[in-house]
Amino acid sequence: MSSDGGKKQFWKRNVSKVPGSIQHVYGAQHPPLDPLLHTNLLKANSKPNSASMRAKKVTTFQEFESITSDAWDVGDDDDDLMAMATQNLNTDVVMETANKVIQIHSKLQEQKQQNKPMETSGEQLDDMEQADNSVENTVKSNSGSEFDTSTDLNHRETTLSQRQQSVSPTSPTLSAAGIADQNSSDGPLMSEREMTRLEKFRQLLAGPNTDLEELRKLSWSGIPRQVRPITWKLLSGYLPANVERRESTLQRKRTEYFAFIEQYYDSRNDEHHQDTYRQIAIDIPRMTPESLILQPKVREIHIDIPRTNPLIPLFQQASVQKIFERILFIWAIRHPASGYVQGINDLVTPFFVVFVFEYIEGEVENFDVSSLPDEVLQNIEADSFWCMSKLLDGIQDNYTFAQPGIQRKVKALQELVSRIDEQVHKHLHQAEVEYLQFAFRWMNNLLMRELPLRCTIRLWDTYQSEPEGFSHFHLYVCAAFLIRWRKELLEEKDFQGLLILLQNLPTMHWGNEEISILLAEAYRLKYAFADAPNHYKR
Repeated sequence: MSSDGGKKQFWKRNVSKVPGSIQHVYGAQHPPLDPLLHTNLLKANSKPNSASMRAKKVTTFQEFESITSDAWDVGDDDDDLMAMATQNLNTDVVMETANKVIQIHSKLQEQKQQNKPMETSGEQLDDMEQADNSVENTVKSNSGSEFDTSTDLNHRETTLSQRQQSVSPTSPTLSAAGIADQNSSDGPLMSEREMTRLEKFRQLLAGPNTDLEELRKLSWSGIPRQVRPITWKLLSGYLPANVERRESTLQRKRTEYFAFIEQYYDSRNDEHHQDTYRQIAIDIPRMTPESLILQPKVREIHIDIPRTNPLIPLFQQASVQKIFERILFIWAIRHPASGYVQGINDLVTPFFVVFVFEYIEGEVENFDVSSLPDEVLQNIEADSFWCMSKLLDGIQDNYTFAQPGIQRKVKALQELVSRIDEQVHKHLHQAEVEYLQFAFRWMNNLLMRELPLRCTIRLWDTYQSEPEGFSHFHLYVCAAFLIRWRKELLEEKDFQGLLILLQNLPTMHWGNEEISILLAEAYRLKYAFADAPNHYKR
């Protein structure tokens, strides 16, 4: 039998860290910690006052039991709160105050629904202030509890309001073109949190030497439209971190690009370049995706240009198609190991759209780029070429002979899915669906054919923030994307139904929120599997 002293010792709370306990890690490759969404986590991790800990230390079983007595009481919390409210508050005052608040709130809601400016009269403001004061005074005078009810309620309301602002349920109209940026001037007004993030970007970019590591951390969870062009140029390695060198670098690279145009573009009709140019020219201006199967495969660049976002009027403009034609042709000439491969034309579009936004306000889908000065169009073209080249430098084995990079990534995706969701993997296998039949396009086009362009731009914010984002992190995004449709996949019972679903996934309504969830899941998979190769083994 143990003594009473032994019992007391046994029931002492152990506050030391246990080996193997979960620690939250935040860094350049993790979505930055949002203080609004992690208030409880921050409170839990903050260092408590040592004096208060000593005062509240549990030393006996009776004290331990009194603290944990409600741990398994599921339905009693609300009753306790109501009883506390009845004891501590004057019911008449509370009801009168609540009615005033409800009436004022209803009036404000009616004004919002009628799209009228929210004008609160002085009388309403006085009523609201009196209501707040009456509740606060009543609580302070009648409550003998250890906490301030008024402060707690106000804190909860403030936190809820901030969360609603940071994750606004109101999304901008999603057009068929799918370029509308949720940070655009035509969209909803920026929340306080978004304004704060934008200011952080501007301060970081204004320094004499931009801290690229800090910029990556900040960019992981999305880049405001106003600073996205300069941020992409920095993260891609096109521009130097030193502010004084940027202008000279831009001038030199733009001049170099148009020297390539002068040197090589006139040779596009030469016999040894003719097939490449024809494929590009056909791929860019294509009007309907249904005609993809009708074009012969022997011609290359001239075929692909019409296929570039056929539903977006911007990419059907002759001046835009000419820009894409030059970019793709020069890249193919300068990279003979791969040459031009169908699908590379898609990779120009996010850079082009982002760099057009640098010079215009509002939506870009129907914007006539020929209205821009020639010098601006040349800058957009050269910047798009160099940033696309930087991207392709990291994934060029996707486009060399037999496309070995894509073959490896599809195989890795198959192994990864078999480990994280064996049921989905077996379901595809039983229906004789090969991963190459749907995932080849995911790797070849970086999911651009599966997502609206606005989502691709948001996705690339994170890709450029991640080390090897386009080559390595993309694998985990594809795995998360496949598992996202788990329920729909398991409902399809045959090969035809599965393949039709996988090639026409319903993502046209997607926006920043869906992409953020997808990226968070991809990061979780990467964190679990990237440094644990044995997880791939059966």
